[in-house]
Amino acid sequence: MVIAKKLSSPPAVAPTKPQSELPNRVVLVMQGGGALGAFQAGVYEAMHSAGIEPDWVVGTSIGAINGAIIAGNKPEHRIDRLREFWDLVSSAHTSSSLWNTFGMLNLVHNMVTVSNGIPGFFKLNPSALLGTHNRVGITQASFYSTEPLRDTLDKLVNLGRINAHATRLTLGAVNARNGQMRYFDSRDTAFTLDHVMASGALPPAFPAVMIDGEPYWDGGIYSNTPLEVVMDDNPRQDAVVFAAQLWQQEGAIPETIAQVSSRLKDIQFASRATNQIRYQQQIHHLRHIVRELGRLLPPAIKSSPEARELLGWGCGTVMHVLPMQAPVLAGEDHSKDIDFTPAGIRARWKAGVEFAQRHIDAAPWNEPFDPMLGIVVHP
Repeated sequence: MVIAKKLSSPPAVAPTKPQSELPNRVVLVMQGGGALGAFQAGVYEAMHSAGIEPDWVVGTSIGAINGAIIAGNKPEHRIDRLREFWDLVSSAHTSSSLWNTFGMLNLVHNMVTVSNGIPGFFKLNPSALLGTHNRVGITQASFYSTEPLRDTLDKLVNLGRINAHATRLTLGAVNARNGQMRYFDSRDTAFTLDHVMASGALPPAFPAVMIDGEPYWDGGIYSNTPLEVVMDDNPRQDAVVFAAQLWQQEGAIPETIAQVSSRLKDIQFASRATNQIRYQQQIHHLRHIVRELGRLLPPAIKSSPEARELLGWGCGTVMHVLPMQAPVLAGEDHSKDIDFTPAGIRARWKAGVEFAQRHIDAAPWNEPFDPMLGIVVHP
């Protein structure tokens, strides 16, 4: 396996690099997707085993929880803390050979999740028993309470480490009042558990979380693939972006109502990641063109305040994006995101390790590329 190290001061464009080197910044981006998030833990484990630690972690929903655990712990403790979380949330489910014989095991497990909640994650909200039209306030208007998650995060996440900027953390949430996406960034925000809770507050299952007097919901209902925050970052830097994606943007044509429900979720929560990247590629290509045009200007014009302002829109940075696509597991259906069974968690974690290991071993960021590209995608 390749042992990768980051460069302290990389060249602006480097079509080829030794196998032992990575571009300037390593970013881990993680979607929302409930139980599917075990795949992200596997992706991180493969990175950690290869000696690759993220400088910046970006997450939404379950990606925010995984991200907070990663950024909120020293590298040597991160895998253990992730395992503690995923072992805890899968502890409510035990296999039954009788139900499995009748092919109803998934149904039984889903019923346990819906009726009882998940240990250390969420529990039934008594306010919901008063009816869906009862005015309980936005922080109580949900079927479940996520107070168990707050206790879990309090044990597993060191907020002091996050706020000391050891690893940059950015979490997406949507303002329930004005419908605008907001990215909370440890670079300029003092993180509390509320920021993590807000990013995972998927309505109507989970309640909104108040931050600075505003109610926030899960960022995944607005943008479940928070790649844009990385590509819009300023100042821009060369980077390798590991994008752990949980939903299938492309899939077989559904033929049953159950398959339609599953396909609907995939399309909805894949959040048009391919289109986002294509759009950002166009923007970054134009930035490179601006830079090249600036080189053609006479010195007298290039040094003018007007020209300097316009040339400020240009750049020569390159981002290598590695989409880490979770595979479809046998027997999956529209309820796969609430499959917190030990077998399901293990399978997805293992898939994440194997997928990421293959990409890391290939080191595609070392392959030749067009120097005019700002974003290079390695499928």
